[in-house]
Amino acid sequence: MSLALSAVPEHPGVIEVPLPDLAHTHLLAEALTPWLAPGDTLALSGDLGAGKTEFARALIRALAGDPDTEVPSPTFSLLLPYDLPRGRVVHADLYRVEDPEELEEIGWADAIEDAVLIVEWPERAPDHIPNTRLDIILELAPDLGAGARRAYLVGRGTFAERLERFEAAERLIEESGFGAAARRYMQGDASSRSYARLVLPDRSAVLMNAPRRPDGPPVKRGLPYSRIAHLAEDVSAFVAVGEGLRAEGFSAPEIYGADLERGLLILEDLGGEGVIEGSPPTPIRARYEAAVALLAALHGRRLPSVLPVVRGRDYELPSYDMDALLIEVELMLDWYLPFRQVSIDQVVREEFLMLWRNALAPVQADPQTWVLRDYHSPNLIWLEQREGLAKVGLIDYQDAVMGPAAYDVASLAQDARLDIPENLELHLVGQYVRHRRGADPTFDARGFAYLYALMGAQRATKILGIFARLDQRDGKPHYLRHLPRIRRYLTRCLGHPDLGSLRMWYEAVLPSKDFQS
Repeated sequence: MSLALSAVPEHPGVIEVPLPDLAHTHLLAEALTPWLAPGDTLALSGDLGAGKTEFARALIRALAGDPDTEVPSPTFSLLLPYDLPRGRVVHADLYRVEDPEELEEIGWADAIEDAVLIVEWPERAPDHIPNTRLDIILELAPDLGAGARRAYLVGRGTFAERLERFEAAERLIEESGFGAAARRYMQGDASSRSYARLVLPDRSAVLMNAPRRPDGPPVKRGLPYSRIAHLAEDVSAFVAVGEGLRAEGFSAPEIYGADLERGLLILEDLGGEGVIEGSPPTPIRARYEAAVALLAALHGRRLPSVLPVVRGRDYELPSYDMDALLIEVELMLDWYLPFRQVSIDQVVREEFLMLWRNALAPVQADPQTWVLRDYHSPNLIWLEQREGLAKVGLIDYQDAVMGPAAYDVASLAQDARLDIPENLELHLVGQYVRHRRGADPTFDARGFAYLYALMGAQRATKILGIFARLDQRDGKPHYLRHLPRIRRYLTRCLGHPDLGSLRMWYEAVLPSKDFQS
Protein backbone atom coordinates (compact mmCIF):
# COMPACT_ATOMS: atom_id res chain seq x y z
CA MET A 1 0.00 0.00 0.00
CA SER A 2 1.30 3.43 -0.95
CA LEU A 3 -0.04 6.80 -2.08
CA ALA A 4 -0.33 7.10 -5.86
CA LEU A 5 -0.11 10.87 -6.22
CA SER A 6 -0.45 12.29 -9.71
CA ALA A 7 -0.79 15.72 -11.25
CA VAL A 8 -4.01 16.65 -13.03
CA PRO A 9 -2.81 17.85 -16.47
CA GLU A 10 -5.80 20.08 -17.19
CA HIS A 11 -5.53 21.75 -13.75
CA PRO A 12 -1.92 22.79 -12.96
CA GLY A 13 -1.10 22.63 -9.26
CA VAL A 14 -3.82 20.09 -8.49
CA ILE A 15 -2.73 16.72 -7.06
CA GLU A 16 -4.98 13.67 -7.37
CA VAL A 17 -4.80 10.91 -4.74
CA PRO A 18 -6.84 7.68 -5.10
CA LEU A 19 -8.15 6.41 -1.76
CA PRO A 20 -9.43 2.88 -2.42
CA ASP A 21 -9.98 2.17 1.28
CA LEU A 22 -9.78 3.68 4.77
CA ALA A 23 -6.16 2.59 5.13
CA HIS A 24 -5.19 4.88 2.25
CA THR A 25 -7.23 7.71 3.78
CA HIS A 26 -5.32 7.29 7.03
CA LEU A 27 -2.00 7.10 5.18
CA LEU A 28 -2.70 10.39 3.36
CA ALA A 29 -3.57 12.06 6.67
CA GLU A 30 -0.36 10.73 8.24
CA ALA A 31 1.69 11.86 5.26
CA LEU A 32 0.37 15.43 5.49
CA THR A 33 0.88 15.95 9.24
CA PRO A 34 4.67 16.50 9.20
CA TRP A 35 4.09 19.39 6.79
CA LEU A 36 1.65 21.21 9.05
CA ALA A 37 2.33 23.91 11.63
CA PRO A 38 0.28 26.22 13.88
CA GLY A 39 -1.57 28.75 11.77
CA ASP A 40 -2.21 26.35 8.87
CA THR A 41 -5.68 25.77 7.43
CA LEU A 42 -7.02 22.66 5.70
CA ALA A 43 -10.37 23.18 3.98
CA LEU A 44 -12.28 19.93 3.37
CA SER A 45 -14.93 20.04 0.65
CA GLY A 46 -17.18 17.42 -0.92
CA ASP A 47 -20.73 16.13 -0.96
CA LEU A 48 -22.40 14.46 2.00
CA GLY A 49 -20.82 11.05 2.51
CA ALA A 50 -17.64 11.97 0.63
CA GLY A 51 -15.52 11.25 3.73
CA LYS A 52 -14.68 14.70 5.09
CA THR A 53 -15.28 13.83 8.75
CA GLU A 54 -13.41 10.53 8.44
CA PHE A 55 -10.44 12.31 6.91
CA ALA A 56 -10.54 15.04 9.58
CA ARG A 57 -10.65 12.38 12.29
CA ALA A 58 -7.62 10.59 10.79
CA LEU A 59 -5.75 13.88 10.53
CA ILE A 60 -6.39 14.85 14.16
CA ARG A 61 -5.34 11.43 15.40
CA ALA A 62 -2.18 11.63 13.32
CA LEU A 63 -1.42 15.10 14.71
CA ALA A 64 -2.01 13.74 18.20
CA GLY A 65 0.23 10.75 17.54
CA ASP A 66 -2.50 8.55 19.04
CA PRO A 67 -4.84 6.41 16.91
CA ASP A 68 -7.27 6.13 19.83
CA THR A 69 -7.85 9.86 20.31
CA GLU A 70 -11.59 10.49 20.54
CA VAL A 71 -12.69 12.79 17.71
CA PRO A 72 -16.43 13.52 17.77
CA SER A 73 -18.12 15.44 14.98
CA PRO A 74 -18.37 19.20 15.58
CA THR A 75 -21.59 19.48 13.56
CA PHE A 76 -23.65 20.88 16.43
CA SER A 77 -20.95 22.78 18.32
CA LEU A 78 -19.48 24.18 15.06
CA LEU A 79 -15.93 23.82 16.33
CA LEU A 80 -13.99 21.62 18.72
CA PRO A 81 -10.48 22.53 19.95
CA TYR A 82 -7.73 20.05 20.82
CA ASP A 83 -4.63 20.88 22.84
CA LEU A 84 -2.01 18.52 21.43
CA PRO A 85 1.74 18.23 22.03
CA ARG A 86 2.40 19.99 18.72
CA GLY A 87 0.00 22.84 19.55
CA ARG A 88 -3.69 23.63 19.22
CA VAL A 89 -5.88 22.03 16.57
CA VAL A 90 -9.39 23.26 15.82
CA HIS A 91 -11.88 21.04 13.97
CA ALA A 92 -14.78 23.03 12.53
CA ASP A 93 -17.91 21.91 10.68
CA LEU A 94 -19.81 24.78 9.04
CA TYR A 95 -22.63 22.68 7.54
CA ARG A 96 -25.24 24.23 9.85
CA VAL A 97 -24.04 27.81 9.32
CA GLU A 98 -26.76 29.83 7.59
CA ASP A 99 -25.27 33.28 8.09
CA PRO A 100 -21.47 33.69 8.26
CA GLU A 101 -22.00 36.34 10.97
CA GLU A 102 -22.80 33.43 13.32
CA LEU A 103 -19.06 32.76 13.40
CA GLU A 104 -18.40 36.19 14.87
CA GLU A 105 -20.80 35.39 17.71
CA ILE A 106 -18.75 32.36 18.74
CA GLY A 107 -15.42 34.21 18.59
CA TRP A 108 -14.20 32.52 15.42
CA ALA A 109 -11.11 34.69 14.85
CA ASP A 110 -9.77 34.17 18.37
CA ALA A 111 -10.64 30.47 18.38
CA ILE A 112 -8.59 29.65 15.28
CA GLU A 113 -5.60 31.92 15.98
CA ASP A 114 -2.26 30.06 15.98
CA ALA A 115 -4.04 26.73 15.55
CA VAL A 116 -4.08 24.12 12.82
CA LEU A 117 -7.59 24.66 11.47
CA ILE A 118 -9.39 21.71 9.87
CA VAL A 119 -12.68 22.99 8.49
CA GLU A 120 -15.46 21.05 6.78
CA TRP A 121 -17.89 22.82 4.46
CA PRO A 122 -15.67 25.94 4.11
CA GLU A 123 -17.87 27.21 1.27
CA ARG A 124 -20.55 28.15 3.86
CA ALA A 125 -18.37 31.03 5.12
CA PRO A 126 -15.71 31.71 2.46
CA ASP A 127 -14.76 35.13 3.84
CA HIS A 128 -13.79 33.55 7.17
CA ILE A 129 -11.39 31.02 5.67
CA PRO A 130 -7.73 32.13 5.34
CA ASN A 131 -6.59 32.65 1.76
CA THR A 132 -3.42 30.66 2.39
CA ARG A 133 -4.56 27.09 2.91
CA LEU A 134 -4.65 23.55 1.62
CA ASP A 135 -7.90 22.65 -0.10
CA ILE A 136 -8.81 18.96 0.01
CA ILE A 137 -11.74 18.03 -2.21
CA LEU A 138 -13.12 14.57 -1.58
CA GLU A 139 -15.45 12.61 -3.83
CA LEU A 140 -16.81 9.08 -4.06
CA ALA A 141 -14.91 6.92 -6.57
CA PRO A 142 -16.97 3.81 -7.38
CA ASP A 143 -14.57 3.05 -10.24
CA LEU A 144 -11.93 2.22 -7.60
CA GLY A 145 -14.22 -0.12 -5.66
CA ALA A 146 -16.99 -0.09 -3.08
CA GLY A 147 -16.45 2.65 -0.49
CA ALA A 148 -13.50 4.11 -2.41
CA ARG A 149 -12.86 7.83 -2.63
CA ARG A 150 -10.63 10.21 -4.49
CA ALA A 151 -8.95 13.31 -3.06
CA TYR A 152 -7.77 16.39 -4.90
CA LEU A 153 -5.21 18.59 -3.15
CA VAL A 154 -4.86 22.27 -4.04
CA GLY A 155 -2.42 24.64 -2.37
CA ARG A 156 -3.60 28.21 -2.04
CA GLY A 157 -1.21 31.12 -1.49
CA THR A 158 2.14 30.07 -0.05
CA PHE A 159 0.77 26.59 0.59
CA ALA A 160 1.15 25.90 -3.14
CA GLU A 161 4.93 25.67 -2.79
CA ARG A 162 4.61 23.42 0.26
CA LEU A 163 2.26 21.11 -1.64
CA GLU A 164 4.80 20.87 -4.46
CA ARG A 165 7.46 19.84 -1.91
CA PHE A 166 5.05 17.33 -0.39
CA GLU A 167 4.47 15.72 -3.78
CA ALA A 168 8.23 15.59 -4.47
CA ALA A 169 8.86 14.07 -1.04
CA GLU A 170 6.22 11.40 -1.59
CA ARG A 171 7.83 10.47 -4.93
CA LEU A 172 11.20 10.19 -3.20
CA ILE A 173 9.71 8.09 -0.39
CA GLU A 174 8.19 5.73 -2.95
CA GLU A 175 11.43 5.47 -4.96
CA SER A 176 13.38 4.69 -1.78
CA GLY A 177 11.13 1.74 -0.94
CA PHE A 178 9.15 3.36 1.89
CA GLY A 179 5.90 4.20 0.08
CA ALA A 180 3.85 1.95 2.37
CA ALA A 181 5.48 3.23 5.56
CA ALA A 182 3.49 4.82 8.34
CA ARG A 183 4.50 8.46 8.80
CA ARG A 184 5.41 9.67 12.27
CA TYR A 185 6.14 13.33 12.99
CA MET A 186 9.51 13.90 14.67
CA GLN A 187 10.34 16.85 16.87
CA GLY A 188 12.94 18.94 15.05
CA ASP A 189 15.41 21.56 16.19
CA ALA A 190 15.42 25.34 16.19
CA SER A 191 15.96 25.51 12.42
CA SER A 192 13.53 25.49 9.49
CA ARG A 193 14.18 21.79 8.88
CA SER A 194 11.47 19.23 9.64
CA TYR A 195 11.56 15.47 9.99
CA ALA A 196 9.25 12.46 9.78
CA ARG A 197 9.93 8.84 10.64
CA LEU A 198 8.89 6.33 7.96
CA VAL A 199 7.97 3.06 9.65
CA LEU A 200 7.62 -0.33 7.96
CA PRO A 201 7.16 -3.61 9.85
CA ASP A 202 10.81 -4.59 9.44
CA ARG A 203 12.69 -1.31 9.03
CA SER A 204 12.39 2.45 9.20
CA ALA A 205 13.91 5.61 7.75
CA VAL A 206 13.75 9.36 8.30
CA LEU A 207 12.54 12.00 5.86
CA MET A 208 14.53 15.23 6.19
CA ASN A 209 12.81 18.26 4.71
CA ALA A 210 15.45 20.99 4.53
CA PRO A 211 14.46 23.82 2.18
CA ARG A 212 17.26 25.96 0.88
CA ARG A 213 18.11 28.64 3.43
CA PRO A 214 17.07 32.07 2.10
CA ASP A 215 19.51 34.91 2.60
CA GLY A 216 18.55 37.25 5.41
CA PRO A 217 19.06 41.00 5.42
CA PRO A 218 22.63 42.25 4.99
CA VAL A 219 24.36 42.85 8.31
CA LYS A 220 27.96 43.55 7.29
CA ARG A 221 29.71 44.37 4.03
CA GLY A 222 26.43 43.71 2.24
CA LEU A 223 26.40 40.07 3.40
CA PRO A 224 23.72 38.28 5.49
CA TYR A 225 24.56 36.71 8.84
CA SER A 226 24.32 33.15 7.48
CA ARG A 227 26.96 33.84 4.82
CA ILE A 228 29.43 35.41 7.27
CA ALA A 229 28.89 32.67 9.88
CA HIS A 230 29.19 29.96 7.18
CA LEU A 231 25.82 28.31 7.80
CA ALA A 232 24.91 25.69 5.21
CA GLU A 233 22.57 26.97 2.53
CA ASP A 234 21.37 23.59 1.28
CA VAL A 235 21.70 19.85 1.95
CA SER A 236 24.93 19.46 -0.03
CA ALA A 237 26.93 20.11 3.14
CA PHE A 238 24.98 17.48 5.09
CA VAL A 239 25.47 14.90 2.36
CA ALA A 240 29.19 15.62 1.94
CA VAL A 241 30.06 15.69 5.64
CA GLY A 242 27.96 12.60 6.35
CA GLU A 243 29.71 10.67 3.60
CA GLY A 244 33.05 11.90 4.94
CA LEU A 245 32.23 10.72 8.47
CA ARG A 246 31.14 7.29 7.25
CA ALA A 247 34.33 7.01 5.18
CA GLU A 248 36.26 7.54 8.43
CA GLY A 249 34.29 4.72 10.10
CA PHE A 250 31.88 6.84 12.14
CA SER A 251 28.11 6.36 12.40
CA ALA A 252 26.47 9.07 10.33
CA PRO A 253 23.17 8.04 8.72
CA GLU A 254 23.31 6.40 5.32
CA ILE A 255 21.37 8.21 2.60
CA TYR A 256 18.74 6.03 0.91
CA GLY A 257 17.39 8.70 -1.42
CA ALA A 258 18.06 12.35 -2.21
CA ASP A 259 16.53 15.27 -4.05
CA LEU A 260 19.39 17.69 -3.60
CA GLU A 261 17.80 20.61 -5.42
CA ARG A 262 14.71 20.59 -3.21
CA GLY A 263 16.55 19.64 -0.03
CA LEU A 264 14.78 16.31 0.56
CA LEU A 265 16.64 13.30 1.95
CA ILE A 266 15.63 9.79 3.02
CA LEU A 267 18.04 8.83 5.80
CA GLU A 268 18.94 5.76 7.76
CA ASP A 269 17.05 5.81 11.05
CA LEU A 270 19.60 5.68 13.86
CA GLY A 271 16.84 5.40 16.46
CA GLY A 272 16.02 7.50 19.47
CA GLU A 273 18.30 6.29 22.25
CA GLY A 274 20.49 9.16 23.36
CA VAL A 275 23.36 9.83 25.75
CA ILE A 276 21.23 11.22 28.59
CA GLU A 277 18.68 9.76 31.00
CA GLY A 278 16.11 10.75 33.60
CA SER A 279 13.95 13.77 34.23
CA PRO A 280 15.42 16.30 34.49
CA PRO A 281 17.94 14.75 32.09
CA THR A 282 21.46 13.95 33.24
CA PRO A 283 24.49 12.74 31.27
CA ILE A 284 25.21 9.02 31.02
CA ARG A 285 28.88 9.11 31.93
CA ALA A 286 30.05 6.13 29.84
CA ARG A 287 28.30 7.48 26.73
CA TYR A 288 29.83 10.92 27.14
CA GLU A 289 33.22 9.25 27.52
CA ALA A 290 32.60 7.42 24.23
CA ALA A 291 31.57 10.69 22.59
CA VAL A 292 34.76 12.47 23.71
CA ALA A 293 36.85 9.48 22.57
CA LEU A 294 35.25 9.84 19.13
CA LEU A 295 36.32 13.49 18.98
CA ALA A 296 39.87 12.62 19.98
CA ALA A 297 40.03 9.97 17.26
CA LEU A 298 38.58 12.32 14.66
CA HIS A 299 40.88 15.20 15.55
CA GLY A 300 43.96 13.01 15.46
CA ARG A 301 43.52 12.32 11.74
CA ARG A 302 44.47 14.29 8.65
CA LEU A 303 41.10 15.25 7.23
CA PRO A 304 40.36 16.80 3.83
CA SER A 305 38.65 20.16 3.51
CA VAL A 306 37.02 19.21 0.19
CA LEU A 307 34.46 16.39 0.18
CA PRO A 308 32.41 14.86 -2.64
CA VAL A 309 28.65 15.36 -2.72
CA VAL A 310 27.88 13.34 -5.83
CA ARG A 311 30.03 12.40 -8.78
CA GLY A 312 31.42 15.58 -10.31
CA ARG A 313 30.22 17.82 -7.47
CA ASP A 314 32.32 18.68 -4.40
CA TYR A 315 31.74 20.66 -1.24
CA GLU A 316 34.48 22.67 0.45
CA LEU A 317 34.20 23.06 4.21
CA PRO A 318 34.50 26.77 4.99
CA SER A 319 37.10 28.03 7.43
CA TYR A 320 35.93 29.03 10.90
CA ASP A 321 37.60 32.36 10.29
CA MET A 322 37.77 35.53 12.35
CA ASP A 323 34.73 37.07 10.65
CA ALA A 324 32.59 34.05 11.49
CA LEU A 325 33.77 33.86 15.10
CA LEU A 326 33.17 37.56 15.67
CA ILE A 327 29.75 37.76 14.02
CA GLU A 328 28.66 34.97 16.36
CA VAL A 329 29.73 36.71 19.57
CA GLU A 330 28.03 39.89 18.36
CA LEU A 331 24.73 38.05 18.75
CA MET A 332 25.05 38.69 22.47
CA LEU A 333 25.31 42.42 21.86
CA ASP A 334 22.43 42.50 19.40
CA TRP A 335 19.98 40.23 21.22
CA TYR A 336 20.96 39.26 24.74
CA LEU A 337 21.93 42.71 26.04
CA PRO A 338 18.63 44.30 24.88
CA PHE A 339 16.80 41.33 26.40
CA ARG A 340 18.54 42.15 29.72
CA GLN A 341 17.79 45.85 29.16
CA VAL A 342 21.48 46.72 28.91
CA SER A 343 22.49 49.41 26.42
CA ILE A 344 26.05 50.09 25.29
CA ASP A 345 27.57 52.73 23.05
CA GLN A 346 29.76 52.20 20.00
CA VAL A 347 32.97 52.62 22.01
CA VAL A 348 32.06 49.77 24.35
CA ARG A 349 31.03 47.63 21.37
CA GLU A 350 34.34 48.25 19.62
CA GLU A 351 36.22 47.39 22.81
CA PHE A 352 34.33 44.08 22.99
CA LEU A 353 35.27 43.21 19.40
CA MET A 354 38.90 44.25 19.89
CA LEU A 355 39.22 42.04 22.99
CA TRP A 356 37.71 39.09 21.15
CA ARG A 357 39.85 39.66 18.08
CA ASN A 358 42.99 39.61 20.21
CA ALA A 359 41.89 36.54 22.16
CA LEU A 360 40.95 34.62 19.01
CA ALA A 361 44.19 35.31 17.15
CA PRO A 362 45.83 32.01 18.29
CA VAL A 363 42.87 30.05 16.87
CA GLN A 364 43.87 30.91 13.33
CA ALA A 365 47.33 29.35 13.85
CA ASP A 366 46.02 26.20 15.57
CA PRO A 367 45.82 23.02 13.43
CA GLN A 368 42.45 22.94 11.68
CA THR A 369 40.12 19.95 11.78
CA TRP A 370 36.45 19.15 11.17
CA VAL A 371 34.33 21.13 13.61
CA LEU A 372 30.85 19.57 13.54
CA ARG A 373 29.62 22.63 15.46
CA ASP A 374 26.55 21.11 17.15
CA TYR A 375 28.22 18.20 18.91
CA HIS A 376 25.99 17.88 21.96
CA SER A 377 23.32 15.62 23.45
CA PRO A 378 20.39 16.30 21.05
CA ASN A 379 22.58 15.25 18.12
CA LEU A 380 24.20 12.13 19.59
CA ILE A 381 22.45 8.77 19.20
CA TRP A 382 23.54 5.71 21.18
CA LEU A 383 23.83 2.56 19.02
CA GLU A 384 24.30 -0.25 21.51
CA GLN A 385 24.50 -2.95 18.83
CA ARG A 386 27.56 -1.40 17.16
CA GLU A 387 31.18 -1.68 18.21
CA GLY A 388 33.75 0.82 19.44
CA LEU A 389 33.41 4.41 18.32
CA ALA A 390 30.60 3.41 15.95
CA LYS A 391 28.34 3.23 19.01
CA VAL A 392 28.00 7.03 18.85
CA GLY A 393 25.61 8.03 16.08
CA LEU A 394 25.98 11.53 14.62
CA ILE A 395 23.37 13.88 13.18
CA ASP A 396 23.00 17.62 12.51
CA TYR A 397 26.47 18.35 11.15
CA GLN A 398 25.57 20.36 8.06
CA ASP A 399 27.17 23.54 9.44
CA ALA A 400 30.58 21.87 9.85
CA VAL A 401 33.66 24.01 9.26
CA MET A 402 37.44 23.69 9.35
CA GLY A 403 38.44 25.06 12.73
CA PRO A 404 39.87 24.44 16.20
CA ALA A 405 39.39 21.01 17.77
CA ALA A 406 38.53 22.62 21.12
CA TYR A 407 35.17 23.93 19.89
CA ASP A 408 33.42 20.55 19.68
CA VAL A 409 34.95 19.40 22.96
CA ALA A 410 33.43 22.47 24.63
CA SER A 411 30.14 21.83 22.82
CA LEU A 412 29.99 18.36 24.35
CA ALA A 413 31.34 19.07 27.85
CA GLN A 414 29.31 22.28 28.25
CA ASP A 415 25.99 20.99 26.92
CA ALA A 416 23.61 23.90 26.40
CA ARG A 417 20.49 21.90 27.23
CA LEU A 418 21.47 20.06 30.40
CA ASP A 419 23.77 20.55 33.34
CA ILE A 420 27.24 19.05 33.05
CA PRO A 421 28.72 18.98 36.58
CA GLU A 422 32.12 20.65 36.71
CA ASN A 423 33.82 17.44 37.85
CA LEU A 424 32.41 15.57 34.84
CA GLU A 425 33.45 18.37 32.51
CA LEU A 426 37.03 18.23 33.82
CA HIS A 427 37.00 14.45 33.51
CA LEU A 428 35.88 14.59 29.88
CA VAL A 429 38.48 17.20 28.95
CA GLY A 430 41.13 15.13 30.74
CA GLN A 431 40.01 12.02 28.83
CA TYR A 432 40.27 13.91 25.56
CA VAL A 433 43.81 15.09 26.36
CA ARG A 434 44.87 11.57 27.36
CA HIS A 435 43.51 10.12 24.11
CA ARG A 436 45.30 12.78 22.06
CA ARG A 437 48.59 12.34 23.93
CA GLY A 438 48.33 8.59 23.60
CA ALA A 439 48.23 8.97 19.82
CA ASP A 440 50.68 11.88 19.69
CA PRO A 441 53.05 12.52 22.64
CA THR A 442 53.73 16.05 21.32
CA PHE A 443 50.10 17.12 21.77
CA ASP A 444 50.10 20.53 23.51
CA ALA A 445 47.85 20.06 26.55
CA ARG A 446 48.48 23.55 27.94
CA GLY A 447 47.68 25.22 24.63
CA PHE A 448 44.56 23.09 24.31
CA ALA A 449 43.39 24.15 27.80
CA TYR A 450 43.50 27.80 26.71
CA LEU A 451 41.70 27.11 23.43
CA TYR A 452 39.07 25.05 25.27
CA ALA A 453 38.30 27.92 27.65
CA LEU A 454 38.37 30.42 24.78
CA MET A 455 36.06 28.47 22.48
CA GLY A 456 33.78 27.60 25.38
CA ALA A 457 33.45 31.32 26.15
CA GLN A 458 32.89 32.14 22.48
CA ARG A 459 30.21 29.47 22.20
CA ALA A 460 28.44 30.48 25.43
CA THR A 461 28.43 34.12 24.32
CA LYS A 462 26.91 33.16 20.99
CA ILE A 463 24.25 30.93 22.58
CA LEU A 464 23.12 33.67 24.97
CA GLY A 465 22.37 35.73 21.86
CA ILE A 466 20.75 32.86 19.96
CA PHE A 467 18.43 31.85 22.80
CA ALA A 468 17.38 35.47 23.40
CA ARG A 469 16.73 35.79 19.65
CA LEU A 470 14.66 32.60 19.61
CA ASP A 471 12.47 34.13 22.30
CA GLN A 472 12.16 37.67 20.96
CA ARG A 473 12.15 37.13 17.20
CA ASP A 474 10.84 33.59 16.79
CA GLY A 475 8.37 33.32 19.69
CA LYS A 476 10.13 30.39 21.37
CA PRO A 477 10.41 31.40 25.04
CA HIS A 478 11.21 27.87 26.25
CA TYR A 479 14.85 28.43 25.30
CA LEU A 480 15.13 31.04 28.05
CA ARG A 481 15.17 28.35 30.73
CA HIS A 482 18.67 27.40 29.58
CA LEU A 483 20.17 30.87 30.08
CA PRO A 484 21.31 30.42 33.71
CA ARG A 485 23.26 27.31 32.68
CA ILE A 486 24.92 29.11 29.76
CA ARG A 487 25.90 31.96 32.06
CA ARG A 488 27.52 29.47 34.45
CA TYR A 489 29.52 27.95 31.61
CA LEU A 490 30.57 31.42 30.50
CA THR A 491 31.74 32.37 33.97
CA ARG A 492 33.65 29.09 34.24
CA CYS A 493 35.44 29.62 30.91
CA LEU A 494 36.34 33.24 31.53
CA GLY A 495 37.99 32.15 34.77
CA HIS A 496 41.02 31.10 32.69
CA PRO A 497 43.88 33.44 33.69
CA ASP A 498 44.71 34.34 30.07
CA LEU A 499 41.17 35.65 29.50
CA GLY A 500 41.32 38.30 32.21
CA SER A 501 40.73 41.27 29.90
CA LEU A 502 37.60 39.70 28.43
CA ARG A 503 36.40 38.74 31.89
CA MET A 504 36.66 42.35 33.07
CA TRP A 505 34.53 43.54 30.10
CA TYR A 506 31.77 41.02 30.95
CA GLU A 507 31.90 41.93 34.65
CA ALA A 508 31.56 45.62 33.82
CA VAL A 509 28.73 45.29 31.28
CA LEU A 510 26.54 42.34 32.25
CA PRO A 511 24.13 42.56 35.18
CA SER A 512 25.80 41.33 38.36
CA LYS A 513 23.38 38.39 38.56
CA ASP A 514 24.44 37.25 35.09
CA PHE A 515 28.18 37.21 35.61
CA GLN A 516 29.93 36.53 38.87
CA SER A 517 33.63 35.76 39.04
